[in-house]
Amino acid sequence: MIDCQNLWKIYGPSKALHINRQLPVADNIASIEREGGFVALADIDLSVKKGEVLVIMGLSGSGKSTLLRCLTRLVEPTLGELRFDSQDLRSMRAKSLQELRRNHMSMVFQNFALLPHRTVLGNVELPLEIQGVRAAERRQKALEIIGVVGLAGKEDHYPIELSGGQQQRVGIARSLSTNPSLWLLDEPFSALDPLIREEMQDEVLRLQKSLSKTVIFVTHDFNEAARVGDRIVLLRNGQIVQVGKPADLILRPADGYVSAFTASAERSRILTAENFMQAGDPESFDQKLNAGSTLREVAQAFQAGANVIAFNNAAGGTVGFMRRQDIGHALTAAMTA
Repeated sequence: MIDCQNLWKIYGPSKALHINRQLPVADNIASIEREGGFVALADIDLSVKKGEVLVIMGLSGSGKSTLLRCLTRLVEPTLGELRFDSQDLRSMRAKSLQELRRNHMSMVFQNFALLPHRTVLGNVELPLEIQGVRAAERRQKALEIIGVVGLAGKEDHYPIELSGGQQQRVGIARSLSTNPSLWLLDEPFSALDPLIREEMQDEVLRLQKSLSKTVIFVTHDFNEAARVGDRIVLLRNGQIVQVGKPADLILRPADGYVSAFTASAERSRILTAENFMQAGDPESFDQKLNAGSTLREVAQAFQAGANVIAFNNAAGGTVGFMRRQDIGHALTAAMTA
């Protein structure tokens, strides 16, 4: 759905905006900085598949939010190619780009950005109102999505009357009211307490699955990234350090920066049976689980009495197994990876 190649975002005087493709990235960055420029993003190559949840993460100032905004041209890239569903976004005129954003993209922000003088229904109706949807139709669509996010009965409440989690649900409902194909979430839950945050992560996953959305999710929290993301893009100083599944970053880190970033990961909730199972069919087994089951789920199955667990792939075929004695070795390996 989204594809970018050699994407750069540079701030500074015009003489600092030149890129020499024959030079290494580090040399170009040094040259730009000598000319008084600042490189926010450097040489980004990235694709987002339809139906995927891609998480962008990194430390503060690593370029997470800048990349998210460059992918939609809310921030104008300095250089590079950018496509949405094969359309060249960088050559798109302002009116066409506005229509594309209005009808196919939607964003959820950290601070909720609700209008205090509007009710829940009024806030959720707003994007439809901007689109020019007639009152009866937009009310119907807004009420439907309010029900989907679990706020039925709160339609006439004002934001001040809602909890933080409920306010964020309003923001989510508003962002989904136009049925966008690309859903962008910029650290949407960082202001929430841990229990509500986990609840909202579950809500994003439920909505993404039920509504078949492509999601780009920005966070600085690896456990959150691993919980919601199919793949993670880890940034450092505006450059991609590693892209991969959460387990890839834990088990096969590209460098010490990645290792440090994943050091506090809840590994038993992230790493799965497929990372540690023995390949093949067991002679006999007590229980079958999906190969994507977490080590915590596998350990719970053994605690419940299973001695041998077989693991299936998405098609239902057996692809591996574990014996009771294997789970201890797997958990130890996971903790020391």
